[in-house]
Amino acid sequence: MAPTMSHTERRGRDTLHRAVGQATSLRSRERGHLPRPGCLLLIVVSVCTATGAWNWLIDPETQKVSFLTSLWNHPFFTISCITLIGLFFAGIHKRVVAPSIIAARCRTILAEYNMSCDDTGKLILKPRPHVQ
Repeated sequence: MAPTMSHTERRGRDTLHRAVGQATSLRSRERGHLPRPGCLLLIVVSVCTATGAWNWLIDPETQKVSFLTSLWNHPFFTISCITLIGLFFAGIHKRVVAPSIIAARCRTILAEYNMSCDDTGKLILKPRPHVQ
C-alpha cells in the first residue's frame, strides 16, 4: 500500500515545484534566452505600422481623397498606428530601454574598480593599472 501525503506535504511540494519553475525561467531570462515581451510587442507593432504606411503611401487613391478618408480606406495602418501611439503613451519605450540604462550605470560604477560587465550580467575583471 502506497503512503498517502498530507495536505501540508502536498502544498509544500507544489510550492517547491513552482519555485523551481520560476527560478529556471528567471535564469533563462537573465542569460538572454527569452525575449522580453515588451520588446517583442514593440517590434511587431512597429513592423505592422511600417508595412501599413508603405501600402498607404503607394496607393494612388491616397492623393485624390481627403486625409480622413484615406485613413478610413487603410484600416490596417490606422489601427497599427493608433496601437503604436498607445504603447508609447503607456510607457513601453521605458520598459524596453530600462535594462540597457541599468547595465550602463553598473558599468560606470564598476569602471572605478577596474571591472565591467557584459550584457548578460557576467562580471569582467580588468587588470590593475601599474602605478610607478
